[in-house]
Amino acid sequence: MADTEDRHVLDTALEARPTPATTGIAVVAAVSAGVLLFSISRYDYFGDELYFLAAGRRLSFGYADQGPVLPMLARLMDTIAPGSYFVLRLPVVALTVLGIVLCAMIARELGGGRGAQLFAAVAYATSPFLLLQGKMLTTNAVDTVLWVIITWLVVRWVRTRRDRLLLCAALVTAVDMQVKWLIPFFWIVVAVSALAFGPRELVRRPLLWLGGLIVVVVTVPTLIWQARHDWPQLEMGTVISGEQGILGGRVMFVPLALLSAGYLGAVLLVYGVGALLWHVSLRPYRFLGVSLLLLVAIFLAIGGRIYYVAGMYGVVLAAGAVGLAELAGRLRLVPRRWLAGGGIALAAVAAAYVLMSTPWQDAAHVDPPADDAEAMINIGVYGEFGWPELTTAVSDAYDSLTPDEQAGAIVVTDTYWQASALDQFARDRLPPIYSPSRGYGYFGTPPDSATVVLAVGVNEAFLRWNFDQIAPVGKVDSRLGYEGNTRNVTIWKCTGLRHPWSQVWPVWMHL
Repeated sequence: MADTEDRHVLDTALEARPTPATTGIAVVAAVSAGVLLFSISRYDYFGDELYFLAAGRRLSFGYADQGPVLPMLARLMDTIAPGSYFVLRLPVVALTVLGIVLCAMIARELGGGRGAQLFAAVAYATSPFLLLQGKMLTTNAVDTVLWVIITWLVVRWVRTRRDRLLLCAALVTAVDMQVKWLIPFFWIVVAVSALAFGPRELVRRPLLWLGGLIVVVVTVPTLIWQARHDWPQLEMGTVISGEQGILGGRVMFVPLALLSAGYLGAVLLVYGVGALLWHVSLRPYRFLGVSLLLLVAIFLAIGGRIYYVAGMYGVVLAAGAVGLAELAGRLRLVPRRWLAGGGIALAAVAAAYVLMSTPWQDAAHVDPPADDAEAMINIGVYGEFGWPELTTAVSDAYDSLTPDEQAGAIVVTDTYWQASALDQFARDRLPPIYSPSRGYGYFGTPPDSATVVLAVGVNEAFLRWNFDQIAPVGKVDSRLGYEGNTRNVTIWKCTGLRHPWSQVWPVWMHL
């Protein structure tokens, strides 16, 4: 009975789909692109970007902490413009702007007029997370927009019942599986919600299952790599859960997830969930509101990061914009100019907050992080500093070695960011670079023939346990950056390894 009623609502929607707010959406997209293009021209490479470049020079079907898409993309962009972090980031700028446009288009699919479409686009564009994650090439920036594309296709299928849209959604899913392994959670909760609240037809469509088979086939090489390396991708969950403790853990998950959407976005998210669950005009899409709630519960339970649910923000923001537009139409006792003024004021505050969050300050006026929590909250800023100081200090330490020592030397760094930075900026003038950290540890084991190790930032007690002699030969203490990465980092000269690397490396490696 419910499916029949939903079909009637859909038939009505098909007959009178609103006109797109082309001009308004184009303006929002253009302004957002301008903000992002300015932002990507500031400071330096982000630590993870350096890692993607290092991984791109070691192409593989799988990596310990990601799929092969971003390393391939990083290698492509660095081939086009070597050493340009501006060009490296252009694809994610384009994807982020696409996410803004698709959020507005989802509002149109949900029956929203020009005002609702524009409201949805502004909400997406004034989210400090959704917009400003697009200023650097990261897995979550790409993953989030791929989710928006998938939800747009699913919403269009609900409205049109054109099954090729589900196949397209599956093909995008196949790509997303080569970025992060979060999208299966989306499809699981969507299937459960659709079976419980409709449209049940969704999970019975042959093209959806064909698409699922394609996803599995495309993912097989990555799965084989993971199996051969004892599934490090799964171990990352425990590591990530521990990192979230710095930001308040599970207690702060929901508040921070809401705040990441910005002031306007937080309002639309809350109202959007309610609209999806209770508004008659959005009844066919109710399963998407339930899906968001289920995802929050799942990631809250497993200790996921707050932005894991951000991929669904697009459809929920759109639903919130449509719902509020309907509410404004019903509140005839309230002057429309008051409602419009309130919306404009909230959007202006949200926009001002985003603009203040862009990296407009000169590096000389950026204050160092007060503690680890501040550094993690502002990771997009502090993660871009300190690489010249690190490169110079390690190069000077290597140059201080005798020719015989240099002939048998290697560099081992404590973090994958350090190793990736040295691999990017100094691989031609340094000996082979290794790190036991994250995915870099799988790039190779140091040779037993190495007689001298320049250990960058490695724990002194660990070094004394494994080497006969260690001595400090350099220091990295960038004013900005991360503690232990480019701040307060000692470079050690180590000789006399007591056990072969084949025994030491597996113990040393960590995620």
